[in-house]
Amino acid sequence: MKRQILFGVLLAAALDAGSAEYPARPVRLVVPFGAGSVTDVLARSVSLRLAEALGQQIVVDNRAGAGGMIGADVVAKAAPDGYTLMFGTASILSVNQFLYSSMPYDSATAFVPISQVSSSGNVLVVNPSLPVKTVKELIAYGKGNPGKLNFASTGAGGSIHLSGELFKSMTGVEMAHIAYKASPLAHVDLIGGQVQVMFDGLPAALPLVKAGRLRALGVTAARRSVMLPEVPTIAESGLPGYEAVNWQALAAPAGTPREIISRLHRETVRVIRLPDVTERLIAAGAEPVGSSPEETARHIKSEAARWGKIVRTLGLKAD
Repeated sequence: MKRQILFGVLLAAALDAGSAEYPARPVRLVVPFGAGSVTDVLARSVSLRLAEALGQQIVVDNRAGAGGMIGADVVAKAAPDGYTLMFGTASILSVNQFLYSSMPYDSATAFVPISQVSSSGNVLVVNPSLPVKTVKELIAYGKGNPGKLNFASTGAGGSIHLSGELFKSMTGVEMAHIAYKASPLAHVDLIGGQVQVMFDGLPAALPLVKAGRLRALGVTAARRSVMLPEVPTIAESGLPGYEAVNWQALAAPAGTPREIISRLHRETVRVIRLPDVTERLIAAGAEPVGSSPEETARHIKSEAARWGKIVRTLGLKAD
């Protein structure tokens, strides 16, 4: 009996020691979208302080392409040791499985959630030369000029793309979808007039809206953004029931030890609640969250059910 107790004490001490030693080297944070994208901006808003909390450098690794699947696949196939993490999104963790006929990993089992970091709506922006100043005017223009509108996104299946598809389905406006690898690339053509419309993330679009290079017509969330309080929601602009919100979550490869997940969760939530990090997230158009791994898993599942139904109803496919 004494031997069993002693063994249990020694085992617990060994586990605690192993957890305390993590991380012993730099951690790679894979961002499955391009530098300057909404996801990248938010990831970098958190990563610096998280690195300080962990006592190790966090190297942001942008792996854009295929609706985030290229970067996500890197994480899915990485060693589950806590040294490769993912700054995932709604599309990667909940939606892509319904848009793609085949995927290199199973999004429902390939990752273990650490915490939902933030939630953010998108903003409907247009080229200022387009003769519309409200959502209602855009709908009227689109119906009166079929085939003349294109809308940009940062890849099939992302919240930016789905925001546009939901808008099309609820209004009957025809808009061709043009996918780009990152918001800055889309902005070049949007400002240049090659595309006319985009449902962009607030962090990426805000500077261009403030500079007058893009015109904001509405936000996709259920309530107005504190960063653009004068811009109404799309729902209150004549399209009741419209809502499309993106969210971001920190995740690790499935099989990552529970003690490492717990450490990462504690530090992530603490960092999110730091005044300077909270301020940066809000300034980027996102609301800090900081949920538990279990709460995050339930959120991922509920979002998959919601968007899976929408994708099937609209008959959307990304390949």
